[in-house]
Amino acid sequence: MALEGSAEIDPVKYGALWQKVQDMDKKMDKMEQQMEQLIDMASRSKGALWLGIGLWSTLTGIAGFFFGKH
Repeated sequence: MALEGSAEIDPVKYGALWQKVQDMDKKMDKMEQQMEQLIDMASRSKGALWLGIGLWSTLTGIAGFFFGKH
């Protein structure tokens, strides 16, 4: 018998809600993992960009030295 003013909890609805929460938790874990992968990829591409800029600068400097007017 339920007390006056309190709501009874339906075990079936509670179980369904619990399962939805568990599914959402799994999805959130997967999203966090994908975000970490994206951040790692962005960091690597940023490093490759700076490496490319440095190499291009070095090559143009050497070309300028040899082909420039002295």
